[in-house]
Amino acid sequence: MSITRPARGKLQFYSYHSFKIACYTAFSAAAISGCQSTPSTAPQTTGALIDYSVTDMSLNQAQGRAFNEHLQASQQQHEQLFTLPNSEAQAKTRLLTAIRQHLGTEHVSVSQAHYQAVPFIDADSIDAGATGLLRTIIETYAYSEMQDEDDSNYSNDDDYDYNLNDEKLSSARAEIEAAMDATDAARALEEYDADADVNKVIVAEEAYESIASDYDTEGYDEYGYDQDGYDRYGFDQYGYDEYGYDQYGSQDPYLEGDDDYDTGGALSGLSKLNPRDLFRKYEVMQAQKQAKTAAPADALPPMSTGMLGLLLDSIHRTPEQIKATNAYQYRYLTFNSVSQFKPEQKRIQSVYSYDYAAPTMSSSIQIPLALDFANSRLSLDPSAIMPVVALINPEQTPTPNEMTAHTVDFGLPESITSQLPSAVIYDAVITGIQGSMAEISPEYFSAVDIRDDTFAKQVGASSAVKVYFGSKQSGEMIGRMLKYISQSLSAYVDAHPDRYPDGALLKTAIDKIEVYNKGYQSADVGALLQLVEAIAPISFNHTNYYYLNHSDRLIAKQQRTNIGSDLFGAKLTVLNQTRYDAQSYNNHALTPLLTQSFGPNAASAIDGNAWLKQSKLNKERLEQARYARYDYNDAYDAMENPYEYENDEYEVDDNN
Repeated sequence: MSITRPARGKLQFYSYHSFKIACYTAFSAAAISGCQSTPSTAPQTTGALIDYSVTDMSLNQAQGRAFNEHLQASQQQHEQLFTLPNSEAQAKTRLLTAIRQHLGTEHVSVSQAHYQAVPFIDADSIDAGATGLLRTIIETYAYSEMQDEDDSNYSNDDDYDYNLNDEKLSSARAEIEAAMDATDAARALEEYDADADVNKVIVAEEAYESIASDYDTEGYDEYGYDQDGYDRYGFDQYGYDEYGYDQYGSQDPYLEGDDDYDTGGALSGLSKLNPRDLFRKYEVMQAQKQAKTAAPADALPPMSTGMLGLLLDSIHRTPEQIKATNAYQYRYLTFNSVSQFKPEQKRIQSVYSYDYAAPTMSSSIQIPLALDFANSRLSLDPSAIMPVVALINPEQTPTPNEMTAHTVDFGLPESITSQLPSAVIYDAVITGIQGSMAEISPEYFSAVDIRDDTFAKQVGASSAVKVYFGSKQSGEMIGRMLKYISQSLSAYVDAHPDRYPDGALLKTAIDKIEVYNKGYQSADVGALLQLVEAIAPISFNHTNYYYLNHSDRLIAKQQRTNIGSDLFGAKLTVLNQTRYDAQSYNNHALTPLLTQSFGPNAASAIDGNAWLKQSKLNKERLEQARYARYDYNDAYDAMENPYEYENDEYEVDDNN
């Protein structure tokens, strides 16, 4: 029996066609099976489906309503996944309501701040023994400058002994030849320059000069430069490489700009540093630090980093110094204040006291201060700053017996208040505070448990809300406040077109600020503050605890601020506790001074503007008298020596 086979071309066509049909069938089956779902293997995505095969209108409408209700429920469930906990939103709402009520109601306050310092890095931290980036850069720069100065002085020393032993010279020449085989002689010299042994560098230079003539000169002209103008060491005819640096890491002055504008400050050479050279010297500096730490105290000389290094060492505080400061200073130091806040009158009256009370001594500096925004005036007791004023202007400083009142008033000039009253600025600031806090994310608000809070028990609080402010949040607050203030001022200017027509100086300035405000967001200010905190010698953050009574009224506040830096080696914590109850205010030792300075029976304040005007007038009169005496002296000299002054403006009568 014979089997007839189809032609080869037809077999290929039938095979391809069958394979195509099989693939399409398998893909369709997979797609259909993927779209199907069973209750046991796939989640239920819809609770109601519309059956389009049913033609009953009432049934279709019922299915449509059920489907829409399910979609709305599903959307609400999806949004709730990204909603912050309700407790945080409630805490924010309660606190903002309490703050608005607090700022709009007349109240009194009593504050006391305490201080305590701790090392900036804990002893058991992974960062222990490491310095901050800013300090590392400064130390490396100072060490590099001192090393360059030492090398320069050392190379100019005529008494240096260049007679080195033959063994070291032979070893150096061998290293040079081996390095030339691997790369070139310039690379070998760079390795020698990285070594701290100056003798070895000089040996390498002598060895290089002795074998430089044997080096391959292919690709260089008769003067030793290639087609780009660089010699075999990578330097041009002026001694600079392609990046503008010479072999010592100094930059080409033509690339730096005009040297006449160089201020010559302590950090003026930072722009001249070669990054490669800087990293190399950092490694050498760290090696010397480790060797100094491992060796006995007097085994190695101190590492020289110049005046910058001495300055860093002087401001850096050791754990022992921090402990002593806490025991002898911060333990007895407090900052106290009592205040009256009158929002309707736009007036704030306070007495600040800087007190030190130790078993062996006590001192107190008290300054009453009042701000009257409605009348654009500032009142203060100048007793604390009078010694400083006497040093600056002793002739015009009144003595304590000449002071007819405890306070002195200073008011803004009419030219300023007529343009922009201080009351408008006050309203803009209050609006900015409330608006910026309202935009803080609820995630930074949290209700705290106060059952073990001693301060909460002292003030009788029923609840407390914690608000954290880091550099990011503080920057955002500043950015929002600036925008709210400028917006309020712009609205005030627009509401008074008769006083601020188009082209007015104030209107133009505010409009320009509004334009710039559209070019950044408040979060950008927070990021900028984070950048400043990262590179500046200071870091800060503060946490606020607001205490409320059973009626959600603000009755107390506790603020914890941390200020620290690796440059100082310490972190200072400032704990400020404020009470807003009348009993604490009435029983405080500073309240009588506040009443005496700003109370209804207080003596009228001295007019500070008149005092400044009189002082200025007296100074002008003294200047006029001084110049008049100069004229008298010139005239007297002309009378005594007429021939020497014959061409002067003074004419001498020989007959008299």
